Amino acid sequence: MSVKTLKDLLAEGVSGRAVLVRSDFNVPLDGDKITDPGRIIASLPTLNALIDAGAKVVIAAHLGRPKGSPDPKYSLAPVAERLGEELGRNVQLAADVVGPDALARAEGLTDGDVLLLENVRFDARETSKVDSERESMAKQLAELVGDDGAFVSDGFGVVHRKQASVYDVAKLLPHYAGQLVEREVDVLTTLTTDPARPYAVVLGGSKVSDKLGVIESLAPKVDTLVIGGGMAFTFLAAQGHSVGKSLLQEDQIDVCKDLLDRFADVIHLPVDVVVADKFAADAESDTVSVDEIPDEWMGLDIGPESVNRFAAVLTGAKTIFWNGPMGVFEFPKFAAGTKGVAEAIITATDNGAFSVVGGGDSAAAVRTLGLPEDHFSHISTGGGASLEFLEGKELPGLKVLED
Repeated sequence: MSVKTLKDLLAEGVSGRAVLVRSDFNVPLDGDKITDPGRIIASLPTLNALIDAGAKVVIAAHLGRPKGSPDPKYSLAPVAERLGEELGRNVQLAADVVGPDALARAEGLTDGDVLLLENVRFDARETSKVDSERESMAKQLAELVGDDGAFVSDGFGVVHRKQASVYDVAKLLPHYAGQLVEREVDVLTTLTTDPARPYAVVLGGSKVSDKLGVIESLAPKVDTLVIGGGMAFTFLAAQGHSVGKSLLQEDQIDVCKDLLDRFADVIHLPVDVVVADKFAADAESDTVSVDEIPDEWMGLDIGPESVNRFAAVLTGAKTIFWNGPMGVFEFPKFAAGTKGVAEAIITATDNGAFSVVGGGDSAAAVRTLGLPEDHFSHISTGGGASLEFLEGKELPGLKVLED
């Protein structure tokens, strides 16, 4: 990807200039408490570099999926507070996105000040499918930083979206890739160009349909494809197993049969699962072979024998990409599969493998389970974006930076 980067912008000089940064602050919340600040932490290198260079920093970001209008539940107020703590300075929060308060605060910024706009998805134009609507919002975003402003794209988790604050605004301002986006692209390019062998991919999560594109793209290119999580049960059903009340996408069974036929030597499925009588942390549980799942029970994790088998192929790998948990890791009783596979990836990394955790729930699992983040080569901030990159899809938020 040939684009200008933050280093280029800093070389041009930003002292006294306003810079609009698109960050990804879509962090998990429990009420108004941030449960995983990973994406905020990941944004700090770019923001600190701009602050230290004397820029007036205006940040655009989203949180959750509000319906295109203000919703207090999705306010960025908790993010502004936490970001201020991390930066060691006051972070103003505008009361609106591109309205009178945002404009007044932007005009009042001095060198090194930081302004966070309210959730960009409070404005329906942000995600509009109508180009002119997105463009009108992008124009107002650009006006916040003035004629000598610049745009830094640093929210990798949204670069696969054609949205006003990601795509359209880059057409109106001099544009640059932030440190986070630059690093993510470098890492994922390594996985798609010449990865060290053996190359193993671990896919989990709930739905097969979410991962079909990446399975089709990667299965011919990798040495091992490990499948766990809820999506594994559709593959097990395709093998003829009864999966009880487990998550199942019946409309994908034939697709899974085809994949198993074509890539039988590559795909590895669970051989045992931890089943439960209900979806709850305190559910009664048992470990059974995949051909003995009780009719009224559901699989919520892979079993210990599956962990052992997956670990055997992962610990010898030289390149590993992992996206999606092996079970319902949020419930301690059903976290052992995810933890066991993650520990196998850590062992491989410690032995010299290049490992990438593909964002989303996988990154959350690493932190929730207390695993050492620095024992993975890279933890991505963008689950969907990283998958689409590996599929070979064109990502609008990256493509626009090339112009």
